[in-house]
Amino acid sequence: MGRSQSLPRGGDPRFGPDADDTGCPILHVDMDAFFASVEVRRRPELRGRPVVVGGVGPRGVVSSASYEARRYGVRSAMPTARARALCPHAVYLPPDFSQYTAASRAVMQIFRDVTPLVEPLSLDEAFLDVAGARRLFGSPVEIARLIRRRVAEEQELTCSVGVAPSKFVAKLGSTRAKPDGLLVVPADRVLDFLHPLPVAALWGVGERSAEGLRRLGLNTVGDLAEAPFGLLRRAVGEAAAAHLHELAWGRDPRSVTPEHVEKSIGAEVTFDVDVTDPLEIRRALLALAEKVGARLRAAGQVGRTISLKVRLADFRTVNRSRTLPVPTDTAREMFDTAWALWTALDPGEPVRLVGVRMEGLAAAEETPRQLTLGAPERGWREAEAAVDAAAARFGRSVIGPASLLGKRDPRRNENPTRP
Repeated sequence: MGRSQSLPRGGDPRFGPDADDTGCPILHVDMDAFFASVEVRRRPELRGRPVVVGGVGPRGVVSSASYEARRYGVRSAMPTARARALCPHAVYLPPDFSQYTAASRAVMQIFRDVTPLVEPLSLDEAFLDVAGARRLFGSPVEIARLIRRRVAEEQELTCSVGVAPSKFVAKLGSTRAKPDGLLVVPADRVLDFLHPLPVAALWGVGERSAEGLRRLGLNTVGDLAEAPFGLLRRAVGEAAAAHLHELAWGRDPRSVTPEHVEKSIGAEVTFDVDVTDPLEIRRALLALAEKVGARLRAAGQVGRTISLKVRLADFRTVNRSRTLPVPTDTAREMFDTAWALWTALDPGEPVRLVGVRMEGLAAAEETPRQLTLGAPERGWREAEAAVDAAAARFGRSVIGPASLLGKRDPRRNENPTRP
């Protein structure tokens, strides 16, 4: 069970949408079952049915599950095979990140219409500082209601919002508000909210460290807050002890930082069965390069360093990279480089997973393109941009490299990691 599933949901009137939001300028907005909800929006006939998005092969992993599927115990990061055993009648769909990215951009724009202080954490969640938006839009709770209403009306999606004095508490608030809810943690009730929560609710406490803390009798955040610092230090170390002690007392001084810069964009695929055929590896790398290129162009970024990830049948993982002389966002250049890296590697063993990643990113509009003597006026980038335009209208599955047509597309089993 993930940490978000371990937290109790709502139910306490002290933290309802009518609670005092004085001194609570931070909002955490989290889309509800985002990938699954986007799929239901595209296919209204699926509304009310259990829907699971993720790798569809035997080694796939669940990326998102609708709340109808969650009633059967299906959770994100669960093996798809396990999800099928729990909910065999669900609709299982491969992820389509081009659709999720487009929906995310639209939602983030709604946030930025309210305040420029938006810090995206991923495609489906963000922190907002609304202190400066009060004069235009009202109190933090009124702003949260406005955002929820606009997301529902304009995007036909739902979100949950936590309103609190700090980022940490706001994020916990949105989790407890799910699904499709609003929760306020008044500034003078932060400890009333925090201390009954399980110790695993604290950032930095994973399953193993939570078990270790429970063995010391520290089951709740309140238990940890009252524990002698020396006990904490012996259990988790000096730095972690100081971090957890501060959070347990509701102290989180971090501000909302709107400059969110992706360090890399990548995609990877786990094969249904271990692969030895170089042609299948080649097709997989081409499909992954196509996907990474589309994401780069959608984000308005280019990169210089292309990395290849190979996981062998015995789970050993090998990484190789090469830096290009000129930044690019074209799939063809990424594929050529990734294939060259693979050819040089030539592991000679069955392969379980391959991945392609672009690093060293920069804004495309700020990066001059080097002109090559004798190069055609129109090239791969223009062709791929045309593919992007067609895919935006008809879906990416209807257009792509000829070598992927009529075959099982490796992109369908892409691992559901966030771009």
